[in-house]
Amino acid sequence: MRHKSYSQTRPSPWQYVVLAGLAVLFVYPIWWAISSSLKPANDIVRSPLSFSPGSLTLDNYRAMLDDVPLGTGFLNTLLVVAVKGTLTMCLCPLAGYAFAKYRFPGRNLLFGILMLTLMLPTLVLIIPLLLQMSQLGWVNTYQALILPGSIDAFSIFWMRQTIAAVPDELLDAGRVDGAGELRIFARIVVPVIRPGIAALGVLTVMNIYNDFVWPVVAVNDENHQTLQVVLSTLAQNVTGNRIGADFSTVWGELLAAGSLALLPVLLLFVLLQRHFINGILAGSVKG
Repeated sequence: MRHKSYSQTRPSPWQYVVLAGLAVLFVYPIWWAISSSLKPANDIVRSPLSFSPGSLTLDNYRAMLDDVPLGTGFLNTLLVVAVKGTLTMCLCPLAGYAFAKYRFPGRNLLFGILMLTLMLPTLVLIIPLLLQMSQLGWVNTYQALILPGSIDAFSIFWMRQTIAAVPDELLDAGRVDGAGELRIFARIVVPVIRPGIAALGVLTVMNIYNDFVWPVVAVNDENHQTLQVVLSTLAQNVTGNRIGADFSTVWGELLAAGSLALLPVLLLFVLLQRHFINGILAGSVKG
């Protein structure tokens, strides 16, 4: 008797229609923002839904770059993402490995306390963190932007759950061959959990890139402001630097800055979406 294989069942046409509709629903705002940023400022307010290729212009981008230090914001964000992301991707998998594969007194208690910190709102931690940064003399420095949150509870939890699925027999085989613990982690564990690490990398980069609350509190120096802080003050900078700047001018430059800020995250997700999806599914599918 032949059994029908559900894994080989082709999606129905209605499923394609629904997916296409959802794709249009999510992509249209991105397309509108980018296309509107290329329109003359007055056309954005006068006819926001229209689009004419013959009227494309880069005036909004030129004016925005003259009014706001967007380049400085990009460079600061790139530095914070690189250093803070590296710390997260190096230390959190090691912590997750310890919680998943080692047996030591108080392990469950420590992990429970770690999970409790996920319930704390970010705003509750801002004042204590700011006081610590002030006592260390790190206000308006890169240390204040990078170190707090570089080792976070969610990343450790993610790695712990991912590494827990690695068979203990693989680790024991490495120990029998005389490999040290760090070598076992690097040569055995990391290749197995690569999809989970890739997914964590995408989430980490996006969280750091989009972070606004902590950078706006820890830094009030223009030389250290991240991209999100620069974008939040863009309207004030436009009206302050240009006498008589109207509503359409502000909107044009806001859309231009927002489009430039969107491109790195969009490009990252497009390039790494396969690894991200595989990492998300790795913890929910058992072989």
